[in-house]
Amino acid sequence: MAEYKVDSEHSGQRLDQFISSVSELSRSRAKHLIEDGEISVDGEVVKKPSYKVREGQVIAFEIPEPEPLELKPEEIPIDVVYEDSDVIVVNKPAGLVVHPAPGHLSGTLVNALLYRCKDLQGIGGTVRPGIVHRLDKDTAGLIVVAKNDLAHQSLVEQFKKRSVGRFYRALIMGIPRERRGRITVPIGRDRFDRKKFSPNTTSPKEAITNYEVIEEFPLHNVSEIRCKLETGRTHQIRVHMSHLGHPLLGDRTYGYKSGRIEDETLRKLIDEMGMHALCAYYLAFDHPRTGKRMEFTVDLPKGYSKILDYLKGGQRSIERS
Repeated sequence: MAEYKVDSEHSGQRLDQFISSVSELSRSRAKHLIEDGEISVDGEVVKKPSYKVREGQVIAFEIPEPEPLELKPEEIPIDVVYEDSDVIVVNKPAGLVVHPAPGHLSGTLVNALLYRCKDLQGIGGTVRPGIVHRLDKDTAGLIVVAKNDLAHQSLVEQFKKRSVGRFYRALIMGIPRERRGRITVPIGRDRFDRKKFSPNTTSPKEAITNYEVIEEFPLHNVSEIRCKLETGRTHQIRVHMSHLGHPLLGDRTYGYKSGRIEDETLRKLIDEMGMHALCAYYLAFDHPRTGKRMEFTVDLPKGYSKILDYLKGGQRSIERS
């Protein structure tokens, strides 16, 4: 049983906020413990997370053992870019699902992490990695995962404040009229196709994508762009670029049609890529424990690079600065 005496600095705080500040529990986890009657103030159980603590009071609680999930560790090779006791940064390949879901109960990044990370602590009261953001199955690139509640809470807050740096590169159909732009079209689950996301939705959520054209390939009517996300909606870049009339190469869900590619070699390279042409190549965040700014970059996937090399080698491209 842990006991904490409230000092003058914390006097007046909400109970859930106080617990979070003196332990490695997230505020939401502290809230659940309070509501479950696991917290006492001066020997009396308090079930209101909004209860204001006062200087001199003694707050006592015991952190329950995490409840196991029905997830099995699996020996799946993963490309670890960085790892310490708080976080692990992985270069996720296209084709790997991040988290178990109906239809993908095994063979996911989470299963791989459970096998690799022997120091993985309980996150949010369950034995599972702290997934704070995701990449689509067929999107390659960088993803950070929290190993404990302290890291999870910090990263969630950073994503909420939009201080996490995320840059993507993508190959798209067509040449955008504007060399750079900020797309602010809200998106949500499509009204008619529940497997897709679009502006045609009954539950629109704010979605902001900044893009700039890196290079144009007029002969093939293809461009490469760089995107910076301000929000992280499901399929956001794919939906936004399709909305502009420039679907990603290989993204048949959102408008790519191989028949629009006249060059047979290019069409074959896109089919062989086995993904949509999107890579989360840059990721930056403040380390949850030290506060140090961490920055990571990865190379583009082989299939994407082959297409880019072909586009650059087959014609004089127009590069945008």
